[in-house]
Amino acid sequence: MNYFFTLLCLFFLLTACSDEQVTTRPTKETITESIYASGIIKSENQYQVFAIVNGIIENVLVEEGDTVLKGQPLLGIANSTQRLNKENASLAASYYDLNSNQEKLNDAQQAIALSRDKLKNDSSLYARQLSLWKQNIGSKVELEQRELSYESARSNYLSAKIKYNDLKRQLAFNSSQSKQNLRISEQLESDYTVRSDINGVVYALNKTKGELVGPQTPLAVIGDAHQFVLEMQVDEYDITQVRKGQVVIVSMDSYKGQVFEARVTKINPLMNERTKTFTVEAEFVKRPPVLYPNTSFEANIVLKTKQNVLLIPRSYLNADNTVTLVDGTKVKVETGLKDYQKIEIVSGLKPEDVIVQPEE
Repeated sequence: MNYFFTLLCLFFLLTACSDEQVTTRPTKETITESIYASGIIKSENQYQVFAIVNGIIENVLVEEGDTVLKGQPLLGIANSTQRLNKENASLAASYYDLNSNQEKLNDAQQAIALSRDKLKNDSSLYARQLSLWKQNIGSKVELEQRELSYESARSNYLSAKIKYNDLKRQLAFNSSQSKQNLRISEQLESDYTVRSDINGVVYALNKTKGELVGPQTPLAVIGDAHQFVLEMQVDEYDITQVRKGQVVIVSMDSYKGQVFEARVTKINPLMNERTKTFTVEAEFVKRPPVLYPNTSFEANIVLKTKQNVLLIPRSYLNADNTVTLVDGTKVKVETGLKDYQKIEIVSGLKPEDVIVQPEE
């Protein structure tokens, strides 16, 4: 009898425990609706450095952590052949320089002057002989000889002018072309020196002296030393709710227990087809004292915030948008904002109502 009595008591005890309901009351609090995002911190204007020529690194002129200025040399690539090409171009430019060929122009000008003087003389003699011929003085042969000399002098004069102009154009062309070739050679030679595109910091050096590099080889990473960008990925289902200027609450493993405020500055309109996400950028309102590129973070993009509103845990809301009172009555409610734990009740409940958590 004692054994059966004990089992009976245990049965009633277990039944009572199973019938105990988990309840709560709505509370008035502040709720913030937000979108979750994660990403990495990048330096402003951060970029990978590439060479535009093939070759072997001859010298490395900076170290990781160095501050560099725009245009400052970073690495040098061996370019002995190109250096010789530049020297040849320089010699050609000097040889064809217009000032260096001034003597040729002077000779051509003298030829013009001589032919002009001869033309004046032959023209005068021809005019005199023609005048005498009209007075029946002299022979026709003499007149024809004077006319022939005049025409020959005139032709030589015109030819000298044409030769001078052709020579001048040719010398000007050679001078301009040789100088242009020199500029091209200088540009090609400068391509063998890799320079910084911005004022910033060398965050990484990927290659060392003696390594073979090409246009597809990343050599270094450079970025701004003081300005940083939060680059985060937002799911395609949430992107339409994101706007420029929205507040972003940021947390990082490197600053445990701290949160920082940022604001959305840019929304990339092209979706990443592989991850089905959009890239959204933000900037700190007040950035942490120390930051490094590629630091990871988690963020919540704040959509709306309401204060002193009626909230219940999301687990107490039934699938049909009802809640169950402690007496078993189901009440239809109108909901508003929601976060990961709670949801706003716009109507249908009062603060004094006791509700029951639905059974799973």
